[in-house]
Amino acid sequence: MGTAQLKSICIGMLSITLIAACGGGDMAADSGSTSQPAIASAVNPMPEQAQAIERVTDLPGASPSEPVMEPDAEAAVEITGGSAVASVTEPAGEFTTEPISEPTTEPTTETVIASTSEAGLEPVIAASADTATGTAGGTSSSAMTTSLVKQAASGQFALKSDTNFFTIDTGAGLIFKVRRVDDGASTRSVGDIASMVYNGVEYQNQTSGSHVNSGFDYLYKDVSKVSVSARQVDADHIKVTVDAGDLTHYYMARKGDARIYMATYFTSQPNTLGLSRFIVRVPIAVLPNGPTPSNIQGNTGAIESGDIFSMANGETRSKHYSNMRLKDWSHIGATGRNVGMWIVRDNNEGNSGGPFYRSLLNQAGTNQELTYIINYGMAQTESFRPGILNAYTLVFTNGTTPGMIDTSWFSKMGLTGFIAPSGRGRVSGAAIDGRNSKYKYTVSFSNNKAQYWTEARSSDGQFNATGMIPGTYTMKIYKNELAVENRTVTVNAGTVTSLNAISITGDPSAASALWRIGDWDGTPAELLNGDKVTTMHPSDVRMRPWATSDYVVGASSPATGFPAYQWKDINGSIKIRFNLTQNQVGNSTVRVGITTAYANGRPVIKVNNWSAGIPNPSTQPGTRSLTVGTYRGNNTMYAFNVPASALVVGENVLTLSVASGSGGSRYLSAGVSYDAVDFIAR
Repeated sequence: MGTAQLKSICIGMLSITLIAACGGGDMAADSGSTSQPAIASAVNPMPEQAQAIERVTDLPGASPSEPVMEPDAEAAVEITGGSAVASVTEPAGEFTTEPISEPTTEPTTETVIASTSEAGLEPVIAASADTATGTAGGTSSSAMTTSLVKQAASGQFALKSDTNFFTIDTGAGLIFKVRRVDDGASTRSVGDIASMVYNGVEYQNQTSGSHVNSGFDYLYKDVSKVSVSARQVDADHIKVTVDAGDLTHYYMARKGDARIYMATYFTSQPNTLGLSRFIVRVPIAVLPNGPTPSNIQGNTGAIESGDIFSMANGETRSKHYSNMRLKDWSHIGATGRNVGMWIVRDNNEGNSGGPFYRSLLNQAGTNQELTYIINYGMAQTESFRPGILNAYTLVFTNGTTPGMIDTSWFSKMGLTGFIAPSGRGRVSGAAIDGRNSKYKYTVSFSNNKAQYWTEARSSDGQFNATGMIPGTYTMKIYKNELAVENRTVTVNAGTVTSLNAISITGDPSAASALWRIGDWDGTPAELLNGDKVTTMHPSDVRMRPWATSDYVVGASSPATGFPAYQWKDINGSIKIRFNLTQNQVGNSTVRVGITTAYANGRPVIKVNNWSAGIPNPSTQPGTRSLTVGTYRGNNTMYAFNVPASALVVGENVLTLSVASGSGGSRYLSAGVSYDAVDFIAR
């Protein structure tokens, strides 16, 4: 049975509680005038539970109330078998791979080295290789680590090879190894990073690899073949190429940099897990210091879908709570003694979800896990974008955060999907009129190929988006996170698309309201618990009670009296009390804005004895949202026309509830996240 087959069985059999057999690793700011916050380039963690119970969560499209194997879950059971492949040496710039049945002499310092692997084949063991243990010539893993430490002291930039690994010495204290052959373990794959020794310390978990998704042999259904090649491009650059199905992944090294430069390109979305991400797994003992909200060491057990945990003090932890808005971070990472490990992102043009998308980034348990998301189905509002070269860099430091990353040299690395600066264009906007100085404004561009964004200048709204792939884009201007203007723009290679001053016409705040709760800004941040919902579960002891007393217009405060979220089972009825004079009684409109909804939840209102009809559900992500650290979905405004006959002089009572025929119980019952509620006289 092959590795990929076992991974598939572990996922398929979860419903009959074979979870204990499926261990393994967890799923895992822009400056004002650019959409490339951290890279100057041409390319744009939980303790294992007893019995190794695996994390479970939503697969895109799965019912949130039914636990399924988490998209990055990996089988912990080891299997026998391996791959019949050869390493051959060819002239620079060319290589071939062929099966072998006889021992061969492995190349060591040649320019181009290649190997292939296909899970499920019977192994053909070369004279110097022990494929059952994954060591060369019977050498123990400890001996190999010792050897690596000695190599680290040499500091010589080099590419070497043995039966099992390509070894790259960066000449900067970092030596890393890429696995060449399948050693039969279900948690490791050909193409994985198998070792990262920095200043004499091993930072790679030796049970599981660091890799794309759950391993390169499990990216596509019915595709387990993986090919790996390595090449020293010139005196200062090395490239390792991993091909698996429709995906190509690159590891690159530049002489004197303690970094692993990476890029991932795929023409079709990996379909076994419905996501694309690179996860780095580091033993927690050597990299203990990561974000607290995602540190689940010492938890008392799962409270939701196997991936959200409670602590003894009533707090909650989850990998999901490490999230940040995409536009707000340039790097993620963790630190240890005299070390920092960071993933620095590119401009994320191949991601999906836009500048405000939130997703898991870190998790600390048995390992410190750093997860770079290319695309992910959780709370996703857009289709995925294949056909883009996604670049990111794993940076080693003495603990300090990384600075700018220069990847302009990618232009000479022969990367599939690479688009040079000369093949890109930009958009420049003269100004944005009608802004509210209280808020930052973001300008985004998106089509089915790529996405970009930039922040408008606070003084006049001028903006400049650079490095864009040619095409026609939908341009949106956001007041904080609420789209208040949109139009279409076309970008051409080597040119600037210049736009005159733009006037905002779609801000709901422009309408005069008799009263308003919250701000029309696309977030619930100013409402009760709105400052906490991205970093903890709604049941967390640090949350204030979701069920509130009646909200009294003119006396109550949104931050303490009106909840950011409403669920059918938790706070199913919210009452708003307001007074009207004789002159104010007339046909009116109640506007209710939501940022997302769960399980087809939508707001319904009743004013005194008059009830509005139940509206249609809005278009929202199909996965969990309100409990996994994100309120982001598709901002939607519901406008309820209230007849004058429903209103009275004096006190009126508006009741908000959630309608839906779907959902589970309590915090997984149907719910909504509020943006603002107001009352408009017509």
